Amino acid sequence: MNLNDQYLVDVIGFNDVERSMLSSIFALAARRDPGFAQYEPGTPGRTPDIYLVDADDAAAFKEFRALHKRASLPAVLIGSATRGANHPVLARPLQWARLLQALDDTLASGDEPPISLEQPATEPSQVLRRSHSGTSLARSNSPRAAVPDAASKKRMLGDTVLVVDDNATVRMFMQAKLAPFGFEVDIAETGEEAIGMSASQEYTCVFLDVVLPGIDGYQVCKLIKSNKQAIKKTAVVMLTSRSSPFDKLRGSLAGCDEYLTKPLDEDRLLEVIAKFLPSSRKHQERAERK
Repeated sequence: MNLNDQYLVDVIGFNDVERSMLSSIFALAARRDPGFAQYEPGTPGRTPDIYLVDADDAAAFKEFRALHKRASLPAVLIGSATRGANHPVLARPLQWARLLQALDDTLASGDEPPISLEQPATEPSQVLRRSHSGTSLARSNSPRAAVPDAASKKRMLGDTVLVVDDNATVRMFMQAKLAPFGFEVDIAETGEEAIGMSASQEYTCVFLDVVLPGIDGYQVCKLIKSNKQAIKKTAVVMLTSRSSPFDKLRGSLAGCDEYLTKPLDEDRLLEVIAKFLPSSRKHQERAERK
């Protein structure tokens, strides 16, 4: 998915912690259909398509008012103060699913999908939505048969993850949370399966249960991380109901990158997934070199 397939969100205000969370949200949201990416001022040939505003920050709201006078775009406000504005308002704390749904709904409520000037009207898969600024953006919900199949899109995005858990409910939950972001999801029910699969396939992330039939998750993690390529390219995230400091220490000693306890918190799960995207890792590496 390239930049022109995404809605650009101009983020106005917010503290450092919320800005960091929003960066994670948009790192993943850019992979959705429709995709949302954070607008960076000065992006050649692009302008924002929607505002996301900290309505509790008077200075941020004043900036939004000034921008809105010049470019009357849709907006979503975050906080408890509407300040007389007629826009959707979400209460804090920021939550992934609620925020993305609000952005979807706000754009859909005032965004007619005209025919693209670049494609014949007889091809419904090429009908593009236009923002209020008139920029061609994300594809509309056209018939799936007319657009690239899901597997092709996942291959294009190039990120495959492995979920290792003998519990079918957990496997289904993980697939449901990962699918909207274009990940190819492989499944393993035992540690032995996971080791064999990770030896033949490069994974962006391995979500690994601790308690497995046969060898346990700690041993699996050690074996995966013994591969020099995996140390650099594959993140291992432990998923377990064991939350004691000793268990977390065992995970760390085994080489895991994150340790998440069940039941899984969706916001925390998505934050971790975003953290280990190749693009996020490259950004972190550049920041560490400075």
